[in-house]
Amino acid sequence: MGTVTVENLKKSFGKVQAIAGISFETVAGEIFGIIGADGAGKSTLLQILVTLLTPSGGSGTILGYDIFKDYRKIRTLVGYMPERFSLYPDLTVEENLQFFTKLFNVRQSSEDLSLNTFARQLIPFKNRRAGKLSGGMKQKLALSCALVHNPQLLILDEPTRGVDPISRTEFWQKLISLRDSGKTIIVTTSYMDEANLCDRIAFCDQGRFLLTDSPQSIINKEKEPIYAIRGSNMFRLLQTVRQWERTKACYTFGDTLHLRIDKGYSTDELLHFLKNSGCPDVSIQAIKANIEDCFMQLVNNPEKAETTIN
Repeated sequence: MGTVTVENLKKSFGKVQAIAGISFETVAGEIFGIIGADGAGKSTLLQILVTLLTPSGGSGTILGYDIFKDYRKIRTLVGYMPERFSLYPDLTVEENLQFFTKLFNVRQSSEDLSLNTFARQLIPFKNRRAGKLSGGMKQKLALSCALVHNPQLLILDEPTRGVDPISRTEFWQKLISLRDSGKTIIVTTSYMDEANLCDRIAFCDQGRFLLTDSPQSIINKEKEPIYAIRGSNMFRLLQTVRQWERTKACYTFGDTLHLRIDKGYSTDELLHFLKNSGCPDVSIQAIKANIEDCFMQLVNNPEKAETTIN
């Protein structure tokens, strides 16, 4: 049995189905990423796993305990970071750490905790109120508090949202270190670059998993050609490319556009169309697909998704 095992999990809020039959299993010592846009159902799924929400259907176990019956036990075994900063802003860094050590009946000082958390970096700020910390420091404190009881499983909801690039890098270095020490981590993110740092990822859209595999395996399965397009007026170029009848998908990616076209048609035909449409200065280059391209392909073609709804 995996660290987390979920079968046909569902959750509805009235007529809105937030989770539409998700099934998956994690193994010990892996980072399992759940990738998707806002509103895909990621946070709802995690709240079910940490027993803050009761599912409408399906089943699941956390570390061998049933999410319906054993919610009290599960809460003592899992470290959880919600999407929004949820610590006490009027308490200091040290007071927040002390609160969680007492909550989980852990007999350690903040200095002891620094051996396996971000608390070492927080020691110079131990008397600062949590609400006055920067975004990156808040997340480090939140992770430190989630780790005080040395949980086997960490469940993190968008832990790097709004965090500066340096703090994001440090945070992921810590997650990889925790993974290497044997902890299982489930993390949600809308940052596609973070998907490559996970051992396995699940693409989530409209409350279901479209595909679950390692990042490289997902990329390797992508056989359809991808093209990068550049021009002097990118907004106009995007609108014009989308008007071409052979365009399957075109979306912004950094300072370029990424394009898929119908099978059997060439980019020369597209260039001819663009020139006649007032976009003469355009360059097109064949590229390898990345994780975001694979995600966009599945979202636009849900019939290619794996079956997870029974």
